[in-house]
Amino acid sequence: MFCSDDLKYVWRLKGLRYHHHYQIPTVKHGGESIMVWGCFHAGGAGSLMKVDGILDQFGYRDILENHMLPYAEEHMPLSWVFQQDNDPKHTSHLVRNWFTDNHVTVMKWPAQSPDLNPIENLWRYVSTVIYGKNKPKFTNLHQLYAAIVDAWVHISQSVIDKLIASMPRRCAAVLRSCGYGTKC
Repeated sequence: MFCSDDLKYVWRLKGLRYHHHYQIPTVKHGGESIMVWGCFHAGGAGSLMKVDGILDQFGYRDILENHMLPYAEEHMPLSWVFQQDNDPKHTSHLVRNWFTDNHVTVMKWPAQSPDLNPIENLWRYVSTVIYGKNKPKFTNLHQLYAAIVDAWVHISQSVIDKLIASMPRRCAAVLRSCGYGTKC
């Protein structure tokens, strides 16, 4: 919630190291956080779901059943492929069976390949929109969630288009690196 991953430099006079004026408050354990699940497609940003607690295979299947599939059936053409990474909850027998039962084609996904997952770039974009240069301090999780929703619903089509257009270049970079990390 507090987004304090950056370094802070403090200039102070000698002997004033521990003076309260030169201290930067911190939050132990990074403060509170929110987990959200979202998807996008060539037509734009799709469903966004707030996840309560820890997401397991049952919660993931419920999101697919109650949010992803209805959204896909309403907003996407008849033929589409679902892309996800190899998180254990994504590849559990329960979820694989759900995909089979619901006739959802899932893209084959190489192990350890976060360089290929465009949703990670979209989350980075959302984070940049939320925090920008001013790094707002949210006083509660409701404010943070409202900021996430606002950023999500205002994702422009050009951002989506750039992410989709980047996939051939990113796939080629992963192939050149024989599956190791890339700068893409």
